[in-house]
Amino acid sequence: MPELKIPELVCPAGNLPALRAAVDGGADCVYVGLKGDTNARAFPGLNFDRNTLADGVRHAHAAGSRVLLAINTYASGADLSPWTRAIDLAAGIGIDAIIVADPALMAYAARVHPSLRLHLSVQGSVTSHAGINFLRDEFGIQRAVLPRVLSLEQIANTVANTSVEIEVFGFGSLCVMVEGRCALSAHASGAAPNLDGVCSPARHVHWIEREEAGQTWLDARLASVLVDSYRAGEPSSYPTICKGRFEVGGQRYHALEAPTSLNALSLLPELARIGVRAVKIEGRQRGPAYTAAVTRVWRAALDRLAQEGDAMSFDPAWSCSLGALSEGQADTLGAYSRPWK
Repeated sequence: MPELKIPELVCPAGNLPALRAAVDGGADCVYVGLKGDTNARAFPGLNFDRNTLADGVRHAHAAGSRVLLAINTYASGADLSPWTRAIDLAAGIGIDAIIVADPALMAYAARVHPSLRLHLSVQGSVTSHAGINFLRDEFGIQRAVLPRVLSLEQIANTVANTSVEIEVFGFGSLCVMVEGRCALSAHASGAAPNLDGVCSPARHVHWIEREEAGQTWLDARLASVLVDSYRAGEPSSYPTICKGRFEVGGQRYHALEAPTSLNALSLLPELARIGVRAVKIEGRQRGPAYTAAVTRVWRAALDRLAQEGDAMSFDPAWSCSLGALSEGQADTLGAYSRPWK
């Protein structure tokens, strides 16, 4: 039997404390973004500038971890300079790889910084080995992050038919769409994640308290669209269209998707067996405590996989820890458990 290759652990950091938490917790790689619209988590107060990024790179490299810079929105209009400057900065500051979606940016990086490692972002929406191999041949892509809509069989088929490293999501907020192709947020707000750097941008989110029949309600809106309404004391979540509650056929419920998190920890041996190179944790928009807790659990699980092989035992405390961090405090295997081929 061939030796089991342990996937790398790729963890999120929306700021320097989160990066340090990921590195100190045992992340092999930490992925980050710059302030502005060049990455798909452009929330207010989030992300790095040149100085904090340089500090983060030094801290990570001193601990033997790598830093990946997400430049995964699409350049628009005639001015590509915000994106090309970000690529230049990455090359100059010692970033280990950039995560890109726009082929024009891949071409720029390959031409101007040929030694800079390129990873295909999930925002690139590539779901086949043929698409991945095309980008490898044209631009030198060395790793591809797959959308969260593929089954394990589809992932295994992709791994078997490309020399490009494959990275999949292991934990975090679950998107039921093929990333990069969803227009729900753009339809409601006029701001597209691929261009403006965020789904449900904060400047278009409104929380409105109202009284109805003697009861207090909190309405969550994205622009003019009512995404959900909460009674006083009811847990609320950030309004995204796909996870809203809508009235359909006279009933009000989560018509597209209930708030849940992907949790593929139980599939870790299978992911390693089929040759997945890296497991990614979602959550750059969440804080250092989240990053520290998730990194700690996944590091422990990967280390046990290395020690015990694919018959590894699972610590029940791992599920408890991750369950407390799940969106809606519920988790799922998502498409990974589906019979899709």
